[in-house]
Amino acid sequence: MPRVGSTPRPTRLIINADDFGLSRGVNIGIIEAAVAEVVTSASMIVNLPAFVDALERAQACPTLSLGLHLNFTAGRPLTAASSLTRRNTGEFYPLPLLVARASLGLLDASDVARECQAQIDRMIEAGFPPTHLDSHRHVHAHPAISSTVAKAAASRGVFQVRVPCEPLRVNARDWRATLKKVGLLVSARISGRTDDHPANHFFGISLQGGKSFAKRLFALIPQLPAGTTELMTHPGYADASLAEQDSYTLERETELRVLCSREFRELLVRCGVVLTSFGNRPSIVPREGELAQHH
Repeated sequence: MPRVGSTPRPTRLIINADDFGLSRGVNIGIIEAAVAEVVTSASMIVNLPAFVDALERAQACPTLSLGLHLNFTAGRPLTAASSLTRRNTGEFYPLPLLVARASLGLLDASDVARECQAQIDRMIEAGFPPTHLDSHRHVHAHPAISSTVAKAAASRGVFQVRVPCEPLRVNARDWRATLKKVGLLVSARISGRTDDHPANHFFGISLQGGKSFAKRLFALIPQLPAGTTELMTHPGYADASLAEQDSYTLERETELRVLCSREFRELLVRCGVVLTSFGNRPSIVPREGELAQHH
């Protein structure tokens, strides 16, 4: 309970769009939501063909805070990351095989570090130093990968690394989302990162799901805690390229429509939610044994 006479902490919300650079249709949708001043940050995939298109569109939206969407599961690496790739194709292992190899200790930490740094460097060289880092399929949260990625990101000046721990109580009836949240929470505990959020809170895993997205989102916003929350979203348009790489297709169009709706913006105003971005949050290097304090 706040002390009598104290000023309550405002509720700030970072609406982050994942998968910028996954396909042209996703890129168009993310920029549309950013121009509508709803999406405030986006995470960019740099090793797929649609990265070039994403860069061109990002130039026209300078207020959008851009981070790296670290990718170890789609396409080819930027480095000779042999422990992350299949010998016969040179492409990344698909998610189940990557997780299995990581769990068995078959990933070379130097491969992980070099590839992470190379993907960050590609953004820097393109003129968009990343303000934050998260990853495709949350691969960076795996205990065998997490600390290496955090150190590699820090070596490039990126200290805001997503910790995808969402409260289990949110949409607890969705057993698939709950199972994913439990797995990510366990991973964070093993990695010792449960309290190391770049934002104070994280939500988004329980929102995914086509027709239920609007209902879940509108129920969440009035319950947002004080402080800063990162809301993970996946707006976009379904195109042929997306369908070849991802099963979450038409649901992205639902997310885009709901996020850009007048009803959603009015809800944010009624609930006193202030939109912000990772670019507006100071990136402070944690002292040894302490958490970075963001104000």
